[in-house]
Amino acid sequence: MAEPTDHEDILGTAAAWRAEGRGVALATVVTTWGSSPRPVGSQLVVDDKGSMLGSVSGGCIEGAVVREAIEAIDDGKPRLLDFGVSDEQAWEVGLACGGKVEVYVEKVD
Repeated sequence: MAEPTDHEDILGTAAAWRAEGRGVALATVVTTWGSSPRPVGSQLVVDDKGSMLGSVSGGCIEGAVVREAIEAIDDGKPRLLDFGVSDEQAWEVGLACGGKVEVYVEKVD
């Protein structure tokens, strides 16, 4: 899938997927520090089957974000994910770029 050129594409996709009856979550980069793969405001939309559009990390933490997004769809609870170079989870998911990124994940109702 091609990466969208603006936020309207992500939000439009989220709305279309909801209209189709899919469970949907939206992930947004809310904080970065140092070297981070994507800027603040970058978004990723995920459905309940793991389909996704957009990017919050250029791939290095995307798998963890998608898992959390699916959990948010299931339990309805938003979460703030924190990935940093000193965080053991960051190394596990491949964020060894020397920066920090926080991603807010919420279910779209």
